[in-house]
Amino acid sequence: MLALSLSCIALPNTVNAEPAKRIVALSPHAVEMLYAIGAGDQIIAATDYADYPQAATKLPRVGGYYGVQIERIMELHPDLIVVWDSGNKAEDIHQLKSLGFTLYSSSPKTLESVANELEELGALTGHNAQAKEVAADYRKQLQNLRDENAVKSRPKVFYQLWSTPLMTVSKNSWIQQIIDVCHGENVFYSAASDYPQVSIENVLLTMPEVILRSEEEGNIQGMDWSQWGEIPAVKNQQIYQLNADLLHRATPRALLGVNALCETLDNARGHEKQ
Repeated sequence: MLALSLSCIALPNTVNAEPAKRIVALSPHAVEMLYAIGAGDQIIAATDYADYPQAATKLPRVGGYYGVQIERIMELHPDLIVVWDSGNKAEDIHQLKSLGFTLYSSSPKTLESVANELEELGALTGHNAQAKEVAADYRKQLQNLRDENAVKSRPKVFYQLWSTPLMTVSKNSWIQQIIDVCHGENVFYSAASDYPQVSIENVLLTMPEVILRSEEEGNIQGMDWSQWGEIPAVKNQQIYQLNADLLHRATPRALLGVNALCETLDNARGHEKQ
């Protein structure tokens, strides 16, 4: 999967002689990664939905998906701002850069790049040793999961990203990488867009054996699959709810999401043998 982007690449004005001590983290996943490498106490502000670990819920907020509060950030005098090129507004990033702030862009596109960013953040914050340790453990666990699932059967999977409209994932998505590790067969792997909108008729044509969906209330209550008993996953009661934060956030906890999805597919495989 092509993963060239601003992720894992510091923006041009990012080289600090001294480790950053006052960090603004503009995404929930960046907050998690900073805490994971021991740099949590250096975060002085974050954005909405930065809720892990528990200490992160007490951080001052300087924005969200609607944009960031540039003036408030200026008042805080950060020596490092961790931006999210696919989640923050491009004009906000450009303005912060033009104001002379040191920026690091965090937007991991692959499971492996999570480990790379942990190490880069470790170098920027003075936590090299802990970052390398966390990254090495992450890589080892990820490889173990790949090895454990590589020879298993491949159940046909439909991933319900959202219910209304009905959306799923395809070959270039983050979720697809997790399905690949667990050796599932995404029935919409070849869709033209990464996160396509599909119809019930489309799903009926693919006849998935497993339906996976995030456990968000709106996603679950928005779709009653019992109406389509001809779908194998419905007929055999192979519909599972999974933790959205573990599956959708690019952090070390993503491994918990991978493990949960793999265990779910193992349950489905066990049903096939009955």
